[in-house]
Amino acid sequence: MKRSHVVGSLLVLAVLLAVPPWLKNYGVYLLSYWLVFVIATMGLNLTVGYAGQKSLGHAAFFGIGAYTVAILLKAGVSFWIGLPAAVVLCFVVGLALGFPALRVQTIYLAFATLGFNTAVWLVMRNEEWLTGGTFGINNIARPSLFRLELQRNLAYYYFVLAVAIVTGALLWRLLDSPWGKAFTALRDNPIRAESLGVDVRAYTLLSFAIGAAYAGVAGALYAPLVEFIEPAPFTVGASIMMYLMVVVGGAGRFFGPLLGAAVGVLLPEWLRFAQAWYLFVFGIAVIVLVRWLPDGLLSIPERLRERRHAREAAAAQARGPGAAQ
Repeated sequence: MKRSHVVGSLLVLAVLLAVPPWLKNYGVYLLSYWLVFVIATMGLNLTVGYAGQKSLGHAAFFGIGAYTVAILLKAGVSFWIGLPAAVVLCFVVGLALGFPALRVQTIYLAFATLGFNTAVWLVMRNEEWLTGGTFGINNIARPSLFRLELQRNLAYYYFVLAVAIVTGALLWRLLDSPWGKAFTALRDNPIRAESLGVDVRAYTLLSFAIGAAYAGVAGALYAPLVEFIEPAPFTVGASIMMYLMVVVGGAGRFFGPLLGAAVGVLLPEWLRFAQAWYLFVFGIAVIVLVRWLPDGLLSIPERLRERRHAREAAAAQARGPGAAQ
């Protein structure tokens, strides 16, 4: 990790630790909500940004994680059993969803994952005996940790922050390992990656499975955060929004989910002053970002460096032998 990245990470962490106690309850809740989506989009960034797969079904895994924890809590099972159960279930289902990626690519794979999301959402809505249907599941209790109650928003926020740090560190180690290099090779050129000995089939499946597991962690944290779940937050539209978060932040950039989730979660809240127009303003802002920054917000420093180098090259050329005559 570059020194600038380390310094930036420490500054962000210091802000996330120091600021919340000074915020109102809704502000703390909103930061927790943002962190949940940071975790979810970290997984999608691995699948889309690093492995180069097109997935529009991430909200389905997010929902599977949330419903797994909610159903188990209602059955009297501890959250600390429900959380790993949600992760394992999402990993297995993600592994199964990865098989279409072995046969179809690009837009066809996107449609396959979109169909998967729709099927899961229909199960959530129609199987009332299991999910409560459109009535949902309410009174989802927040967990306790070593006699420390996490019922209050601030306590639960710090718990979500700790999980985000741990999952982020694990993902960083993964990407810095030979596995991470294999994912990147798979994205850049699958044929060349296979010729270099990369098991394309295995890494394609793993990119979906690990990405789904991260969505499962996020969903497991989401259910106790909102204390009520129903099918609406897990539609195809939610998957598209998550995909947009990855693109806006910077696909294939480790810190992209931080900025992308901020645009998707916090920016709409800051635009509430526009009242009925806020969605329109939000949409225009996203279009502008995608149009002028196709590589995401984190590409701004690189673009500035490129422009500076271009100006320096032009100035050097102007000072050349032809200019001196």
